[in-house]
Amino acid sequence: MSARATRIVLVLSAFLAGVTLFAAAALLISGRMQPPGVPTAAIGGPFKLTDHNGNEVTNQTLKGRPFLIFFGFTHCPDVCPTALFEVSEVLRMLGPDADRAAALFVTVDPERDTPARLKDYLSSFDPHLRGLTGDEKALADMQRAYRVYAKKVPLDGGDYTMDHTALVYLMDKEGRFVAPFNLKRPPEAAAADLRKYL
Repeated sequence: MSARATRIVLVLSAFLAGVTLFAAAALLISGRMQPPGVPTAAIGGPFKLTDHNGNEVTNQTLKGRPFLIFFGFTHCPDVCPTALFEVSEVLRMLGPDADRAAALFVTVDPERDTPARLKDYLSSFDPHLRGLTGDEKALADMQRAYRVYAKKVPLDGGDYTMDHTALVYLMDKEGRFVAPFNLKRPPEAAAADLRKYL
């Protein structure tokens, strides 16, 4: 084989190896393929909280419906109301199918976010959104299960705010974590994505 032919074979081999590696990486990132021996991240699990109407909500009562879940607090100045508005737009785009999904706003500030406070706050958003609260242990256990960071930050004058994870989680009908739910796209596209899990 000539030197030129050898070079062509080497270049083609390198190209094919690159394509193979790229395809494998794309599958890993999309979650369609797991590397051997590497478990998926465990996100989610059992919980028992109270919604803004005083009803008990558990992971079992949500079985059979995919759900979006966001952790935040009612005194949040911007991130939380923006996320809840975007979730509301997705639910609106689902139309009647919104009854077949669920959307939860779980407080990271139980000291201030009583069911009554949550009910008043959520009146500005889609009625399918349910605000959840509970005792500190139940909420801390849920934050751990969902790998949520939340910390009280003192402010001048004795008040405080909360630093917290600002992800929207997509869970399937069995309560298993699917992926972070991307709200930074047209609500029609986000609704079409959620509809796939109904």
